[in-house]
Amino acid sequence: MTVSPEPLAAITGYHAHIYYDAASMPQALALCEQAAQRFALSVGRAHRQPVGPHPDWSCQLGFAPEVFGELIPWLALHRAGLVVFIHPLTGDELADHRDHAIWMGAVRPLKLAIFAKDAETLDLE
Repeated sequence: MTVSPEPLAAITGYHAHIYYDAASMPQALALCEQAAQRFALSVGRAHRQPVGPHPDWSCQLGFAPEVFGELIPWLALHRAGLVVFIHPLTGDELADHRDHAIWMGAVRPLKLAIFAKDAETLDLE
């Protein structure tokens, strides 16, 4: 199978979603705050319920491609057991969440049907 590479210019940014529950919420929010102090990124709201395709409570870090090389290794070393879901922003939300995703920790089942106009015709696995 030959895969033609897409230009990296298609990636306009990234989201890293830090997953947590009631017990780990303080740890997750501290991680997000530390990341914001150290890197050029935006921190989203701390959700106390699943939002969008995410199966767990989460907080989103939004960042430019230039930040990826430093932030992702930092998260790997500082997540302390938290699950982190990372995906690029290319304009194709389904592919970004399904095909281009990076997981740190347990892979969680995303609700990908929200990205499909006709979920029955798409392979969402």
